Amino acid sequence: MIEASVNWTDKDRYLGTATSRHSIVMDTASDKTANTPMELVLLALCGCTASDVVGILRKKREKFTGLEVRAQAERAGGYPAVYTSIHLTYVIRGGVSKKAMEDAVHLSKEKYCSVSAMLEKTAKVTYTIEHAS
Repeated sequence: MIEASVNWTDKDRYLGTATSRHSIVMDTASDKTANTPMELVLLALCGCTASDVVGILRKKREKFTGLEVRAQAERAGGYPAVYTSIHLTYVIRGGVSKKAMEDAVHLSKEKYCSVSAMLEKTAKVTYTIEHAS
């Protein structure tokens, strides 16, 4: 079982701790001093899918030298202001075949990434792949 807790620290800041015993600061004020909870959801998505893609490319013995995953999202106008659309951009560096990268991203989205699976209940998740030099 995974557990998490959040403690209010001051102003609009909160300290979150989870089963791993690592902590993270969140801020809900307009003059943010840390990521908001919704930004952390996008970061979780980027981290989840990046981890999948790296693992798949390693298994395929692809010679990549870097991977960046960027997210742009739109939220609903009312409450709850859930994400309604998310676009991911995968920027791969190194000698990776186009097919291997497409396969890895597809597998992450359709099979492995739990965060993506949850977010797709309310958001359309799309992606593009870019090869950087």
